[in-house]
Amino acid sequence: MEPFVSLRAVAIPLDRNNVDTDAVIPARFLKTVKRTGLGAGLFHAWRFDADGNEVPDFPLNRDPYRGGQILVAGENFGCGSSREHAVWALMDFGIRAVIAPSFSDIFAANGQKNGLLPVCLAPGEVRELIRHLSERPGERVSVDLPAQTVTGPDGALYRFEIGSFEKECLLNGLDETALTLRHEADIARYERDGKKNRPWLFPDL
Repeated sequence: MEPFVSLRAVAIPLDRNNVDTDAVIPARFLKTVKRTGLGAGLFHAWRFDADGNEVPDFPLNRDPYRGGQILVAGENFGCGSSREHAVWALMDFGIRAVIAPSFSDIFAANGQKNGLLPVCLAPGEVRELIRHLSERPGERVSVDLPAQTVTGPDGALYRFEIGSFEKECLLNGLDETALTLRHEADIARYERDGKKNRPWLFPDL
C-alpha cells in the first residue's frame, strides 16, 4: 500500500456525527472487490439528489473543497457495518486522512491497513477545526505522522496518539500481505523442511 508520512492539503469539514459506512458508500455500490472506481459512489445519498444532480451545499460538491485530501468530521465516524469498501471509496476520491473525535474500531483498523490515517483529536479541537474550515473554505491542514501532530490553518498544533505497530506499517506502506512476505524465506524453508521430514503430508496429486 502507499505509505503515509505527512500531508498538507485542503481539508473538508463534514459537521456530522455517526457517519456510518452505508452513508460513506451505499450497499448498491458493493458489487466489486476492486479498490478503484468507488469514489463515484462516495456519500452518494448526500452528494446527489434523486435525479443524479449534485447537492450544491454538500461540502464535497463545493469548489474550495473539491480535491481536498483531509476530511474533518464529528463523533463516531465509520460506524455501522465493517465494509472495507468505505475506506476504499474515501481513498479513491483522494482522501488520505480523516480527523474526528472518535471512530468505529473496525473502520479505523481498515483505514490503517489500506493507507488511510484516522486521526483522533479531542472534541473541542475538532470543533475548532470545523469552525475554521467552514468560515474559510479552502484552507489547508497539515498532518505529520512521525511527529503525531496536526497543524490547523491558523497554526494551532494538536497532538494525536497512534499505536507503534500501526504507525510503523503506515510509514512503511506495509499491509498484511507485505508483512507476511517479509518472512518469505522462513516460509519457504518451513515448507522445504516439512516435505523432507513429513513427506506423507505431501502426496503427489
